This record gives sequence, C-alpha cells and structure tokens, in this order.
Amino acid sequence: MRSASLSRLQGLFAVYKPPGLKWKHLRDTVELQLLKGLNARKPPAPEQRVRFLLGAVEGSEEKELTLTATSVPSLTNHPLVCGPAFTHFKVGVGHRLDAQASGVLVLGVGRGCRLLTDMYNAHLTKDYTVRGLLGKATDDFCEDGRLVEKTTYDHVTREKLDRILAVIQGSHQKALVMYSNLDLKTQEAYEMAVRGLIRPMTKSPMLITGIRCLHFAPPEFLVEVQCMHETQKELRKLVHEIGLELKTTAVCSQVRRTRDGIFTLDSALLRTQWDLHSIQDAIQTATPWVAAELEKSLSPGLDTKQLPSPGWSWDSQVPSSGEGC
Repeated sequence: MRSASLSRLQGLFAVYKPPGLKWKHLRDTVELQLLKGLNARKPPAPEQRVRFLLGAVEGSEEKELTLTATSVPSLTNHPLVCGPAFTHFKVGVGHRLDAQASGVLVLGVGRGCRLLTDMYNAHLTKDYTVRGLLGKATDDFCEDGRLVEKTTYDHVTREKLDRILAVIQGSHQKALVMYSNLDLKTQEAYEMAVRGLIRPMTKSPMLITGIRCLHFAPPEFLVEVQCMHETQKELRKLVHEIGLELKTTAVCSQVRRTRDGIFTLDSALLRTQWDLHSIQDAIQTATPWVAAELEKSLSPGLDTKQLPSPGWSWDSQVPSSGEGC
C-alpha cells in the first residue's frame, strides 16, 4: 500500500499561494502534510517469529517447567519502536512568487523535480493580473512603500492606457524575436509563430507576449500580462512605467499569477486541499497535460525521449522511504 502511495507521488501539481505567505513556508507546509499522510497509513501486519517460552506443563500436578514453541509478532519495525517510516520528502518549487504576490505556484515531487527543470527550459509563458493605482509613486513601486510623489491623473483615459499598452506589447514582441535567434523569412519560423512557439533560446530580460486592460476605474486599473522570464518586482516596476508614460505616476497594489504553463487557477489546490489524497489526484490529472506540453514546447536540442508519454504510468519505479527527489 505504501509503494502504491509513493508511486502516485511522482510528478507536478499546482497550489494557490495566498499573499503574505513566503514560498519556503508553503513548501515546508506541503512537505509536512505529505509526511503526515504517508505515516498515517496503517502499517503492515508484523512478521511472526517462533519463540520458545518457558511455562508449566499442562495437567501436571508437580511444578514442572517446559519450553513451548509459540508464534509471537516481531515488533522490530513497529512505528513506536523505530519511529515513523518517512521522515523526509523533498518538494521542488517551480517559478517562485515573492511574499506579497499570490496565485499559481507549481511544485514537484519525485521525478517531478526533474520536470521542473524541463518546464524552465521550455520557456513557457505565465499570466498575471496586475492592479495599479494612479496618482502616487513609492520607493519600491508598491502601494505600501515609502511615498515619494503625488500627482494628478484626471487627464488619463482608457483610450490613452490602451495605446500605451499596445506600444509596450509591440516593443516586447520585437525583443522576443531577437532573443529567439530565428530568421523570420524561413518556413520554420513561420510555423513556430503560427503555433505560438517562438521562445528565447537563452535567459533574457522580462518579455511580454501580451498585455491588455481588464478594468479601468480611476484611480484604479487592472491589466492582464502574459510574459516569461519575469519577476514580481519587474511587474510592479511595469506599473510605475505605465504611469510615467501616462504623464502621471502609479503604484502596484496587487500581483496575482493566474497561469503558469498548463497550470491555471482552476487546477491549483487551495490551502485546505494540501493533503496526500488531493495532491495525488492532482498529480495524476496533470501528468498527461505536462507530458504533452513539454513534448510540444521543448526545443529540438533537448532530449524529449526522456519525457513521459501522455499515457505513461509513474508506477514503474518507486523511491525508497524518506526520499523525494
């Protein structure tokens, strides 16, 4: 039964990180819940051993003692004797979120830790919703930072904001082509562009593949950003730069990741679902999606033969007790 439980803990899953929680604390919490679930399972029946016990001879009036062969349970491997079966289970973390940000955070267990590296090499895009507040500037681009400047914003309209966002998207798309090292005149580049598979070949600055305004009600506005190689601080700085382009100032009041590769908010486990059974189910659901996406997105230079096929089962190998990845 324990082998079956471990075989289902091989892959990737997503959780929802609330704001104010550090990713290290989240990872440790998930690891603790997995250990609790694995160790809470009923231990196997103890092995029986033959012992010769000294006792009185039945039916004898005299106090004669004899050795009798008796089968007794061996408690050598009992949890109360040797401790819990699992004391460590490593959980890998994908693209991280800082303490102030919230949203989808991808975790890996078992061979899922190696798949996190494959996801990084595939340069998959991520979606964010970023909330801005017009009229002030702070030292760290956050709403609760040290106030640096206050400005008016009555002249800002939805049309002006949309125009600025279109310019930003256009400049970043040119940068994406440059970092992809593709010749746009070739058939290969055309097919990759049609399939949306143009990716940078190496590490690059933040690249925005799409940006649009979802809500505009001054002084607040909400934009959706599709990007790669970003940090949450760069997204907050983006809000600041949007404010400057609008001839005013702006700070960021919220950064929320809504998608990381194939993982969305719908597939992310809430805090009440960070238990063994929910995580196992989430891994089994995501395994074929992850395999298909990596097979499609990984560059030819990577060995895609090592990736699991969509119908592949993780049951072929099982890690030993106390090991995660």
